Amino acid sequence: MTRRAKNVTVRAKGAHVAEPTVAAGYPRSFLDFAVAKGADRKTLLARAGLSDAGLADPDNRVPQTGYIALMKEAAQLLNEPAVALRFGEAVRMQDISIVGLICEAAETTAEVGRQLNRYARLVVDDEHSGSADVIRGSVDKHGLWMEFVGQRHPLMVEAELARLLENTRVMFARSAEFQAMRFPIAAHFTHPDPGYASEYARIFRAPVVFGSARNAMLVDPAFLTLRQPPTNRYVFGVLSARADALLKELEAARSMRGKVESVLLPILHTGDAGMDTAAARMGLSRRTLQRKLAAEGTTFEKVLDALRHRLALDYLSGRKASVNEVAYLTGFSEPAAFSRAVKRWTGTTPRALRGR
Repeated sequence: MTRRAKNVTVRAKGAHVAEPTVAAGYPRSFLDFAVAKGADRKTLLARAGLSDAGLADPDNRVPQTGYIALMKEAAQLLNEPAVALRFGEAVRMQDISIVGLICEAAETTAEVGRQLNRYARLVVDDEHSGSADVIRGSVDKHGLWMEFVGQRHPLMVEAELARLLENTRVMFARSAEFQAMRFPIAAHFTHPDPGYASEYARIFRAPVVFGSARNAMLVDPAFLTLRQPPTNRYVFGVLSARADALLKELEAARSMRGKVESVLLPILHTGDAGMDTAAARMGLSRRTLQRKLAAEGTTFEKVLDALRHRLALDYLSGRKASVNEVAYLTGFSEPAAFSRAVKRWTGTTPRALRGR
């Protein structure tokens, strides 16, 4: 029974959670980075409340608190306070997220900024996502400020600004125009000196200011005119289409339907996936849940039926479980009832679907 329940939990990709989430590729890459430095993998995962299964798919969503806890625990285990900063320096975004691949395929630095803002929610999804740009540019007498917008944890801020910096240096390593620039001219952080300012200085190679009004890098305005090395625009289109699909999944998970599905997934196999149970777990009354689903043009019964249908097809087509196991996983009290439902959904039997 434990194995079956685990399958259901792992399948809940993109499910809505109330707290901020990050793409699993980030904690997974950090975990690999910390382990390569000598940290124990199982210990780190246990202390951060994460699992290898939950990090297996880089597009999965995991709690942001788990990612931050992972960085904090690694700093303690390795006795290396600057481990998050060094992670940003060492691991490129292209190796972590589809957003990094899209930015690498962009034609200009200005387009990179637009793509980062367009797909920022695929990296971090929180109360700031979708309402403002994640990277904002502004020019004053000092130069161009590339500001990292939003209230982020200092460990995430230092890692991502270091990553943005190193990505840029690698991208334009052969550009004489870029090499002639000071990049960056300065680096500013809203958090106080974490105690390893020398590492900031080594990585940014410019004056570093802590306790600033913004998290930003000051650069030459001519930076926005640079063109990136030629790439395959077909690849850019394919990656963008995939990222758009992921955004739609994320948005769907924010809907009431998506919230109901995320509540039902872990309990579907128990047979107690009724409306009263779902409403209670969501902190709503039955009437309120009915009203919110009606506003989206659906009902609880339709959401439950569609979820069972989708999961049944996934399990059967992938031959991930026997017919009886799939009946159990999708919450049917007996295989006969499950067979009737499959017949209604598809016009054929569960065994026929599994055989295909």
